[in-house]
Formats: sequence, C-alpha cells, structure tokens
Amino acid sequence: MKINDLRSLPSEGLIAKLAELRLDAAIENRKIAATGVASKKVKIRDIKRTIAQVLTLLSERGVKV
Repeated sequence: MKINDLRSLPSEGLIAKLAELRLDAAIENRKIAATGVASKKVKIRDIKRTIAQVLTLLSERGVKV
C-alpha cells in the first residue's frame, strides 16, 4: 500500500489496518514454519514495510498502540 493512501486514513483505520497486516504476517510465518520454504519473499517484505509505515504514522499522530 502506498504511503499517501495510508496518510489519508483516520487513526482508527490505521489501527484496523495494522491488525490486518499483523494477521497476514502471522499467516505467512506459519506457512514458512509448516513447509520450510517461503512462497513469496517479496510479500513478507512488503507486509513488514507497511507495518512499519503504519506504526510511524501512528506515532506521528501521537496515538498509542
């Protein structure tokens, strides 16, 4: 997701997006643990990057997570 799209979301939307991304990351990690091979490494990297962007935006807004 683009950073400009994330900036347009309200704080509540960012918190919901963060929960969704963390769930996606957990699912991908379980897939790796079960099979021993990452299906798409780019997807995992993008999820982690987006989580970091959301956390940065929330801290800029002063929202505690």
